[in-house]
Amino acid sequence: MGTWRSLRVAFVLGSLFMLLLIIAYWDDIGSFNLYPFQDLKHDSLPSDCGSRRLPSDALVSTASTIGAQRNSPVTFPPTARITLSPEDTAQARAEEDARKEGNAVPAGDRNQDVRKQRVADVCSGKNNVEFPGRTRVIEQIPYRELDHLIVDDTHQIIYCYVPKVACTNWKKVLVVLSQALISPSSGKPYTDPEAVPADIVHNSSLHLTFAKFWHHYGSLSRYLMALKLQRYTKFLFVRDPFVRLISAFRNKFGRPNEDFYKQFGSVMLRRFGNTSGSLPETAAEAFAAGIKPTFQQFIAYLLDPETEKDGVFNEHWRQVYRLCHPCQIKYDFIGHLETLEEDTEHLLKLLKVDHLLRFPSGARNLTSTSWERDWFAQIPIETRKELYKLYEPDFELFGYNKPDGLLQQQLD
Repeated sequence: MGTWRSLRVAFVLGSLFMLLLIIAYWDDIGSFNLYPFQDLKHDSLPSDCGSRRLPSDALVSTASTIGAQRNSPVTFPPTARITLSPEDTAQARAEEDARKEGNAVPAGDRNQDVRKQRVADVCSGKNNVEFPGRTRVIEQIPYRELDHLIVDDTHQIIYCYVPKVACTNWKKVLVVLSQALISPSSGKPYTDPEAVPADIVHNSSLHLTFAKFWHHYGSLSRYLMALKLQRYTKFLFVRDPFVRLISAFRNKFGRPNEDFYKQFGSVMLRRFGNTSGSLPETAAEAFAAGIKPTFQQFIAYLLDPETEKDGVFNEHWRQVYRLCHPCQIKYDFIGHLETLEEDTEHLLKLLKVDHLLRFPSGARNLTSTSWERDWFAQIPIETRKELYKLYEPDFELFGYNKPDGLLQQQLD
């Protein structure tokens, strides 16, 4: 009986001790959060080069478990603004202030300050330039419109690629950094961007973009997007909007291109080519017969309301503000194709990858601003003015001069 009595006393004392512990730590228990990823801080982002995943294994496991317990995924309201923690905001501000410390500011940094301030002014309405989506927030942009934002978690980089603005070479750089492609000759990931095949880098499966986030992260998508946009280095490259149009036309319609002929070229010829009868079925046959879209037809197609209604404003001539959303995303670096060499050198140092690779020298796009006069000579002045209005936001956002010579006089 003595032993049994001792056990009962021990049990009572143990229970009292546990009760005291619960009372003492009640505040901590009361603040326990069933969904720890809602309090995710930047410290959970991997800084090592061995992982391509943003959340920790525990975070992914927790998110998967919670998602499996629900009949349907929980989504953020499309117009809801995601509020980051004060720590996140303070850290981002501190990093920005650190970059601006010191009296001596390198020329490259001064250029960046000017370019970024220009974007901020236009987006705030100071330049009196209105365009669709200027005032919306990032959470209101559908996933499908975020497909040009490539994410490299390993190096904490976000690159918005703009077709006809050195995007092939920048995609090569991202492939090397992310080790996303194996060289058939070595059996190892490519280490030299020059060696990466140009036709392969445009395969969308190679790149993680914001458009894929819902598939990868489900209800975590918008929150993780916000964290990465706050934490990662974001950049894009732009060029003179009219020169980019000329480059796109030369590349896609100046030589046989089956895909672009079938989807766009044949439409231009039917609407604006005054062709009678049926068109050749292939681009090769059309070019052999001397039937191909002209630059005038291309411009008429861009200005045709039916083009936008059809939803086929292709990425090669879609405005940069629609591809990269500069009013919603505060880019850390804005490069210009016209100053590609110095901008690239500066950016690789900013990204802290200049010791890992060199930017491909490659074939340069030869389309020049000096060509504009010849290309637009047959385009009526009123048509040029309409075209300028279509691309005015890009001219204003990225500091390109209004082409007054094209808009005010007839060209010989």
